[in-house]
Amino acid sequence: MRIRRYRCDHCGHRWREDTTTAAPERSKLSRGGIRWALKALVIDHLSIARVAAGPGVAWHTANDAVLAEGKRLLIDDPSRFDGVKVIGVDEHVWRHTRRGDKYITVIIDLTPARDRTGPARLLDMVEGRSKAVFKAWLEARPEQWKTGIEVVAMDGFAGFKTAASEALPGAVAVMDPFHVVRLAGDGLDDCRRRIQQELHKRQGREDDPLYKTRRTLHTGINLLTEHQCERLGALFAHEKHAAVEATWEVYQTMVAAYRHRDRAAGEALMSSVITSLTSGVPDLLSELGKLGRTLNHRAADVLAFFDRLGTSNGPTEAICESGSG
Repeated sequence: MRIRRYRCDHCGHRWREDTTTAAPERSKLSRGGIRWALKALVIDHLSIARVAAGPGVAWHTANDAVLAEGKRLLIDDPSRFDGVKVIGVDEHVWRHTRRGDKYITVIIDLTPARDRTGPARLLDMVEGRSKAVFKAWLEARPEQWKTGIEVVAMDGFAGFKTAASEALPGAVAVMDPFHVVRLAGDGLDDCRRRIQQELHKRQGREDDPLYKTRRTLHTGINLLTEHQCERLGALFAHEKHAAVEATWEVYQTMVAAYRHRDRAAGEALMSSVITSLTSGVPDLLSELGKLGRTLNHRAADVLAFFDRLGTSNGPTEAICESGSG
């Protein structure tokens, strides 16, 4: 920033403009410029290069200023932990280079989202993705704050689960529906690709029935068009596609459980799926066997969602995704 300098024509005294309220000492950006840069990065999703081009400063100057302002507003604000009862935790790929840890652990306050009093809030971001990283962050919080946490929403990463159970023994772990359904969806895709390879000895092509229905298989039953229903009917009429049909039925049942208006009925439906996949799954349905082992291991966390309705890690995913723009 430019600073005006003055000189008295009568006495020769020199002084310069007082900028202490406009900019930090020795700063190249004013406080207003720094706030603009932070909003441009977070809200408008501009890159640091674009942000730096606005005030005409170097990339490192803009980056350092944005990080310092974000730390001042977020990390250095002790009141951000007030009233937190529900937290969400997720990992995010922060760095796409070989140098340094590419993951960060993101912790979100989901209390406003659950109570429908406002949007979820970012609490902190910690470099790394492990049980030790999350547990260290939790243990650094005051004891009174930790005892007030009721629910921890998370994905299927066992490290987060273990850290939460050790540092927050009074909190309920909830495995988020997004990740549970994604596990089933990944199993469905793996099954479809396996059958494709077994039948045709190659990856799917545009005219292959299994490849043509790859998106339709993930569409909820109540959202299927008449044409899509006919396409699925033709696909499942082929006996060699039986494994895909069985995996698809499990996927659709799990989606229906989460969409059920009666949460008790939804919980019962999900519980029946977990029970059916726990034992007796044929070897030919290897993807369902793998899904069953995961669901059985985390059954309490999966079913806890129905008792803690409204506790979802969706806002955490949204904040992580917006940060990658």
